[in-house]
Amino acid sequence: MGTVVLSGTAVLVVLGFGNQLYWLAAVAVLFLYVRHGRDASSASVPGPAASAAPTSYKAYRDRRDQQAKWERRYRRERPLESRRQERERGK
Repeated sequence: MGTVVLSGTAVLVVLGFGNQLYWLAAVAVLFLYVRHGRDASSASVPGPAASAAPTSYKAYRDRRDQQAKWERRYRRERPLESRRQERERGK
C-alpha cells in the first residue's frame, strides 16, 4: 500500500510542474496516508507495537496468563529466591 501511495505521489509531483493543482493533490494524498492509511495497515501486522496496546480483553488475558506462567516457572526453578522474596513482601 505504501509503495502505491508513494508512486502516486511521485506522479502527482511530476505532473505538478505543469499544473499546481497536482501539487496540492500530492500533499493531500500524503497527508491522508500518514493520518489514516498507515494506522490501518500497521494494525494488521503483529509485532511489538501491536502488542503494546491492548485491543481486547482476550489479549489482556493472554498476557496475564503468560506472566503467571513465567512466575510459576521462576518459583519452581529458583525456590530459595522465591521464598526470600515472599518473606520480604510480608514485612
